[in-house]
Amino acid sequence: MELQQKGLGRTGLKLSRLGFGGTGLGNLYAAMAEREAIETLDAAYASGLRYYDTAPLYGHGLSELRLGSGLRRFSDPSVVVSTKVGWRLKPTFGGPTDAGLFQDITAFSRFNDYSYDGAMRSFEDSLSRLGAQRVDILLIHDVDRRNQGNRLPEVFRVAMTGAYRALLSLREQGLIKAIGCGLNEWEACQQFAEAGDFDCFLLAGRYTLLEQESIKSFLPLCERRGIGIVLGGPYNSGILASGAVKGAWFDYAPATDAVLSKVATIQEVCARHNVPLKAAALQFPLHHRCVASVIPGTRSPTELAENLRMLHAPIPAEFWRDLKSRALVDPESPTP
Repeated sequence: MELQQKGLGRTGLKLSRLGFGGTGLGNLYAAMAEREAIETLDAAYASGLRYYDTAPLYGHGLSELRLGSGLRRFSDPSVVVSTKVGWRLKPTFGGPTDAGLFQDITAFSRFNDYSYDGAMRSFEDSLSRLGAQRVDILLIHDVDRRNQGNRLPEVFRVAMTGAYRALLSLREQGLIKAIGCGLNEWEACQQFAEAGDFDCFLLAGRYTLLEQESIKSFLPLCERRGIGIVLGGPYNSGILASGAVKGAWFDYAPATDAVLSKVATIQEVCARHNVPLKAAALQFPLHHRCVASVIPGTRSPTELAENLRMLHAPIPAEFWRDLKSRALVDPESPTP
């Protein structure tokens, strides 16, 4: 079945409705063999995926290296690639490295740099790791409360006076086609949208089958301004794929009892309508006019095939009406 494409806001770029999230290529949670990485990228391209996201943070450069190696096999100008600035890398020279949730990373450590020069150098380093002359979308990464804590106001100021100006310059020179932010919080996305001229946002996990707070103010703002959205983490770190099982993860941590209970109730509605939970989770964000693509992390050809099956699974309109009548999703959320 052909994989449809959708325009990303006012950018003129068209993204495949299912994109490729590059966290798995960076060994998020578990290591991925080199051969499996290439096989997964081959399968993604063969299946019609034409949008690929990565970042220096993912495996401390490993995701960009693997993505570049895979995409050079196709040399297809229709492929859209996004990467990010804000995390830079430096050699460890054998010293210890904090990799967070990433396993078996490169011999580089990470540090935040949201300055003008830092963003320019990050862009050049990404092109080098990708082995490419261009990327299409450049995003400011992780300027949100989760990553910056109480430092957020100052980091936001530095990002707007530094990295943002660098992205504007690169866009004006035609070296990139769109600029935005890749963040875990819709509130931070809205703050950037109100402060600058951004084309798009990669919002991770904050407009999903479990969470729709962003529909009150942020997404309407994007509609008014023609800002496109890529929705990362449609499975909310796993629980919308695994279901309400013991040890399920939500938002990069073990799910609370309240989250487990809500997911269990959603599963009851899914069972009543014979709808797979994963299909509902993957398709739900795409009904919003601003959302051009969803990008679950993809770790294998088998996982990719499952995501494609879920993307095309039939879901009756009665299912969505049932969720809304039980206040399990916001009644203002666009659905068939």
